[in-house]
Amino acid sequence: MGYLQNTKEMLMKARQEGYAVPAFNIHNLETVQVVVEAAVELQSPVILAATPGTMKYGGRDYIHAIAEVAARGNHVPLALHLDHHEDVDEILESLKMGTKSVMIDGSHKPFEENVAITKYVVDIARKFSATVEGELGKLAGQEDDLVVEAKDSAYTDPEMAKEFVERTGVDSLAVAIGTGHGLYETKPNLDFNRLNEIQQLVTIPLVLHGASGLSKHDIQNSISLGCSKVNIATELKIPFSQTLRKYLIDHPNETDPRKYMKHPKEKMKEVVKEKIRLCKSDGKA
Repeated sequence: MGYLQNTKEMLMKARQEGYAVPAFNIHNLETVQVVVEAAVELQSPVILAATPGTMKYGGRDYIHAIAEVAARGNHVPLALHLDHHEDVDEILESLKMGTKSVMIDGSHKPFEENVAITKYVVDIARKFSATVEGELGKLAGQEDDLVVEAKDSAYTDPEMAKEFVERTGVDSLAVAIGTGHGLYETKPNLDFNRLNEIQQLVTIPLVLHGASGLSKHDIQNSISLGCSKVNIATELKIPFSQTLRKYLIDHPNETDPRKYMKHPKEKMKEVVKEKIRLCKSDGKA
């Protein structure tokens, strides 16, 4: 039987073999089912990413329990990952439940404060055999209630990234190279030279946030330059909500969620499979 894993070996293997592990934002039972079923069918490692908003909506204990059941029943490398968490007490609560992969997002804080809170979480997580993702640089867009205007976004400085990794001991690092949360209104211009500099200076896997809407070329180029984890959220929500909306309009008298959830799940699974193949993680379980 499987179990929830941390992401250390998962991401290091991906870095060494030139693919990325997709991290899909999940929100409830149905979205976990879709992601895990697709991962099993394509034999891909996968990360279930849960934001503070998801934990508040579904209940931290419920979300954790659903992920544990998914891991027990399916033989693919599977991690439940705390995405963009800022509250140390909430992180500790999940660690005590058995979550093995957490992100402490101190990217909006001054550098020294970011280093301090990230190292503090790393020290705590080590006691639970958990891995920690940190972030340096700010992505424009909205993730849960955290909004960063384009004018306030900041690219990751390679030398500061090296110092940040050395001083905090993080296991992976989310970098800002021109991506943003949500869909893009104009074509993003990613700074691959910056990404290459960062990967030359740090030895840990890098993380690409804001992958929804990026081209195949941009994602796979990022992977070739050290991004071993690729985060996808918005592109899953759109087909699910659009298909559900259409079904309910076409079937105004339908009240059974076992029926009206079926088609949205199928549409979401198509996107999950597409992203797994895009990350080249299929067959890597």
